[in-house]
Amino acid sequence: MKKIVEKRSKASFAEGFHFIPLGGSEEFGVNFNLYACDGKWMIFDCGIGFADQRFPGVDILLPDPSFIEDYKSDILGMVITHGHEDHVGAVPYLWPRLKCPIYCTKFTAAVLRAKMNERPECKGAKIIEISTERELELAPFKFKFIHVSHSIPQAVATVIKTAHGNVLHSGDWNLDPTPVIDKPTDEAALRKAGDEGILAYIGDSTNAPQAGRGGTEADVVVGLERVFAEAPGRILVTIFASNVGRIQSICQAAEKTGRSVCMLGRSLHRMTSNAHDCGYLSHTQSFISEDELPFLPSDKTVLMVTGSQGEAQAALARIARGDWKGIKLGKGDTAVFSSKAIPGNEKEINAVKNYLSASGVKIVDNKNAGHKIHVSGHPYRDEIADMLSWVKPKAVIPVHGERVMLEAQATLARDMGVAQVVIPNNGSVVRLSHDGVEVIDHVPARALAVEPNRVISADHKGIAERRKLQYSGAAHITVVLDERGFLAAAPQITLVGMIDEADEEDQEILEDIKQEIDDILLEIREDEIEDMVRIEEDIRVCIRRMLNDIFGFKPKVSVHLLRV
Repeated sequence: MKKIVEKRSKASFAEGFHFIPLGGSEEFGVNFNLYACDGKWMIFDCGIGFADQRFPGVDILLPDPSFIEDYKSDILGMVITHGHEDHVGAVPYLWPRLKCPIYCTKFTAAVLRAKMNERPECKGAKIIEISTERELELAPFKFKFIHVSHSIPQAVATVIKTAHGNVLHSGDWNLDPTPVIDKPTDEAALRKAGDEGILAYIGDSTNAPQAGRGGTEADVVVGLERVFAEAPGRILVTIFASNVGRIQSICQAAEKTGRSVCMLGRSLHRMTSNAHDCGYLSHTQSFISEDELPFLPSDKTVLMVTGSQGEAQAALARIARGDWKGIKLGKGDTAVFSSKAIPGNEKEINAVKNYLSASGVKIVDNKNAGHKIHVSGHPYRDEIADMLSWVKPKAVIPVHGERVMLEAQATLARDMGVAQVVIPNNGSVVRLSHDGVEVIDHVPARALAVEPNRVISADHKGIAERRKLQYSGAAHITVVLDERGFLAAAPQITLVGMIDEADEEDQEILEDIKQEIDDILLEIREDEIEDMVRIEEDIRVCIRRMLNDIFGFKPKVSVHLLRV
């Protein structure tokens, strides 16, 4: 993994209190936040993001830790606020570069250990379990962890206490009054933190544009039960694998409608195992195995599967394509999307829905269900207003979301009379002090791309070239010259993404290119050019121009010149 070397911040971190988001601001996922106090550093969260069409051959993105590596000896630790992939998924990739202690709740630790155990380079990682019952002191910081409701157990907000003032880092949260897993958000602890003084609230903006409140998971149980009761055949439900609360809701709804639940997808099995180990899901019915499905009536089963974002190799997409041996869905069956599309994944999700619809499967999502079958784990506007009224911050710094979401929370904070609002970009250096909260500098904040066998910079030239090939194709030309500069054999030409070699008209294009090469070589001989590099470049430029005239776009052209 090549480290990016760039000009560093001019800001001094030897004194004072600073916040630097290196991921998660103005984007979904890749959460990676830094706090610096008097020369010492803490990292909050270390998550992945989904790659889109801009990154061919790449599935996930990671934050680039190059900036904080320069301060590696002064990193006191990393706090993981909860076990979702966009907050914990990058730890196994980046911990070997940081090698700092990791602090998280018991459930999050179980999720993390399962990940780290699969990577030999993470052997020796120190994972320390934290509690909302006692403070953690890592001078010059003190941390008070506060339980918040979310779609996964044991999520925490954190009061970061320093001599320069206190900050509340919210993590992901909502105000679900009746969660099916864990307890509601600890309002009393948040009010107490507000009474003690909060210099800045650094908080979740995901649903800030949404008016009202997000609702309760208890309503999802009722909604799923009604959908299950109305479905005549087999039911397939897809969710985020890490949504342990939804796993509980599905199990409850299935039990009430006389159905057994079968899980498909490695990540679901792993998350459920972690939940059982920590005392969750203990009151749900036992899951049936895939081998038992053929022996049960289809109207008595529910398949709970991974792949809610349309991932091509996840269980949902494979079943939809008919690629999962032994499981076929058709007329009378129902596919329930008990999840929300992450922006950018809509095309992939719709592709899966189209496969299912073509097989006669009924599609049910939150838009057409007629019942509530999904609630968000993130706060809507009224919930954020409650939070701000409890903690009474002098400043609000919106994070965790795209720009429109950050702006929505900023507007709400201003409307509520918050004295200062600062919207950061990834890489913003935000000074936190009683004299004011302000952006004073900017540091490099890039992403890393995970390919099947390596991790590289997301702006790696290889990715850029693959992206270009997606749209313009490539021409590969081999030219063999004799010692006089004449063709020793016919040029070998391969046009990728431009022609159908079985088409007679397209074959004429190949003949035209060969003739063009012959004309170019004639001019080269007349000009007495013998430099091989110059000859290659002349052929490349001329053929690229010719292909642009033919197709209307400029493909990647490579020329391999040999002399015999």
